[in-house]
Amino acid sequence: MVKLRAKCVLAGDSTVGKSALVHAFRSESAHFLKNYTLTTGVEVFVNPVPIPDTADCVELFLFDSSGKEIFYDMVESQWELVAAICLVYDITSEASFNSCTKWLERARAQAPSGQLAGVLVGNKTDLAGRRTVEYSQAQEWAAGQGLEYFETSAKEMENCDAPFQSLAKAFHRMYEEKLEHIQSIV
Repeated sequence: MVKLRAKCVLAGDSTVGKSALVHAFRSESAHFLKNYTLTTGVEVFVNPVPIPDTADCVELFLFDSSGKEIFYDMVESQWELVAAICLVYDITSEASFNSCTKWLERARAQAPSGQLAGVLVGNKTDLAGRRTVEYSQAQEWAAGQGLEYFETSAKEMENCDAPFQSLAKAFHRMYEEKLEHIQSIV
């Protein structure tokens, strides 16, 4: 059994639901916190994710960072050596979707060798009647950036595990590719 550790940054504008998404994932979609305080720096959570069809496990160190620009200087140092990113936007906010480019560029600048497992998450599907970002638009942007796309509702506990399982599998795949490369050299 291989136990890997991956530093995963949750990034996106303030109030898109990053903290709610992490809490839903950590509680295995069993509990939604109704009251949140604004994240002013970084909160770190660790969650193991078993890799299907293997005995391996990836421990995701989830860095839930503030989406407020005024806190970015404080948050930036916590992003060093990031291995994965979970970009989150609110499907009812075009501005939060447009900001994903900035957040992704910042994370890629911190990734060793530029390799970064990543997902784009459109959150708040429970507010679909107020949607301003179409599924196809977000999916196309994500594919163009090499990211997998998911839509979730942390409030309704819908699909909250899928982005993190995808990140763990992608990180595990990157690990196996590096291992094969090293073994081919030796």
